[in-house]
Amino acid sequence: MTKSEKVAFTIGKLQELYPSIPVPLDHKDPYTLLIAVLLSAQSTDVRVNKITPLLFAKADNPYDMVKMTVEEIRDIIRPVGLSPMKSKGIHGLSKILIDKYDGKVPTDIALLEELPAVGHKTASVVVSQAFGIPAFPVDTHIHRLLFRWGFSNGKNVVQTERDAKRLFPKELWNDLHLQIIWYGRDYSPARGWNLDKDIITQTIGRKSVLNEYHKKNR
Repeated sequence: MTKSEKVAFTIGKLQELYPSIPVPLDHKDPYTLLIAVLLSAQSTDVRVNKITPLLFAKADNPYDMVKMTVEEIRDIIRPVGLSPMKSKGIHGLSKILIDKYDGKVPTDIALLEELPAVGHKTASVVVSQAFGIPAFPVDTHIHRLLFRWGFSNGKNVVQTERDAKRLFPKELWNDLHLQIIWYGRDYSPARGWNLDKDIITQTIGRKSVLNEYHKKNR
């Protein structure tokens, strides 16, 4: 298979498996998505989805959030981890949204990255899922799979994002980002990986990855 044939096969299989694509983090608008994505750093979507209803019951907009203290926010979000940094970030970015953007979440990635505790991945997820602006946020699943599939060298997420944007059509980025995440969880996890279920890696996977898998599972 040529590289373009592998890309086409991957797109087709992901569209077949995930014709409709649920967003993993529960939210109702750009602000609640921003907070949920921020909370998901080094945590799980399941854990975040259990905590955000508690937080949003008290404050689901920046105006109500700044009425809470950093300590009050921290007490609620503690189970997701990194609560000292995340609580300061949530309070700080909420104040900035009020002061600079009339309480609205900006649609520009660069402006989002200026907010406390908001990195490139978080900003990319927000513009993609909240505003429909093409972006290709790279999480651990995408980083792992693009390496397994031979689409990126796997050295770092910056290179993986650059390779993904080069390989896949821009109009598909937002869908593919979510489809690859779900595929990674369902068929190609880091642990408990069963190649028999992982049709994409079976078909187009990097030889070194396939050889290593078979060595471990002899």
